[in-house]
Amino acid sequence: MQLLANVDDRIDAHTYPATATELIEEYGELELEVPNGEETFGEALGRLGETTFEDADDARLAAYSAVSKNAIGRENYSDRDAPSIGENGPEQVSF
Repeated sequence: MQLLANVDDRIDAHTYPATATELIEEYGELELEVPNGEETFGEALGRLGETTFEDADDARLAAYSAVSKNAIGRENYSDRDAPSIGENGPEQVSF
């Protein structure tokens, strides 16, 4: 799965610097490939407020950082990491 498959080529071809508002107006309705529901590029960037991107990589990284929990697998799941300080992770299960 490639989260930004529907958006990548378009934001690469866009002229930068560009604001989040400009990118949302132009590409906001494009669907992101999230495993647990639906989300658009505009919904993800809209969470960032008014931001200016210097290039396509900035916009791409911002979108990755702003997607909802629908873009992750099982919430709070890790088969390697212990919970962080102050977090209560799931109960351990012994097989």
